Amino acid sequence: MPVSGESNNVSPESQSKVLTVGEQRVRVNFNTNNDEAVGHLKVKAAELIDICETLKSSDPRLASLAQTSFEEGAMWAVKAATSFKK
Repeated sequence: MPVSGESNNVSPESQSKVLTVGEQRVRVNFNTNNDEAVGHLKVKAAELIDICETLKSSDPRLASLAQTSFEEGAMWAVKAATSFKK
């Protein structure tokens, strides 16, 4: 179920936007450094999670497992995108 967006370095317009399930799970509005790669990763992961939400009528368990995997993948990808190069 969509919820109102949380704010962190986002425009007033996006603060009042109702977030999708995917946007909520990946915290699409939470990007403290306004990193372009982080934003892109989160948007794409949210899209995949939202697609899986439509599959829950077919097989809720598998759709939920896929959503969790995309959420976890987004976390690792954001970590990779924000890691310091050695």
